[in-house]
Amino acid sequence: MFSLAYRYSDMIILYLVLVTSFNILEARGATHIVGGSDGWTLFTDSTNWTKGKEFHVGDVLVFNYESDLHNVMQVNSTAYEDCIKEPYTRLFTSGSDSVVLSEVGQFWYICGVGDHCENGQKLSINVVP
Repeated sequence: MFSLAYRYSDMIILYLVLVTSFNILEARGATHIVGGSDGWTLFTDSTNWTKGKEFHVGDVLVFNYESDLHNVMQVNSTAYEDCIKEPYTRLFTSGSDSVVLSEVGQFWYICGVGDHCENGQKLSINVVP
């Protein structure tokens, strides 16, 4: 009888672990590779890339680029429109940057190298709940 109680409690623990694991997997957001297979480059049409995509809180943006040629700056709307590099909200320089979208709203990213932003290397997204 004593061993039967242990088996029953082990089954309950296993069940709880499995249910918790499924909930964690379900809560994970989508991963968006900015620019698709081309990555974060001068030649990526970011406006076209965002068409048909929804960005939700919990999703992840992945910026892949050559770190000696580009960077990623999170900026405000004015800096985005006018390609102003200072001040920025966040700066990424690794060449493989993951940005977790943690809140609802409009977000803007530019490349701060040379005239890359002026030549179209920028991204604007709207994050929904």
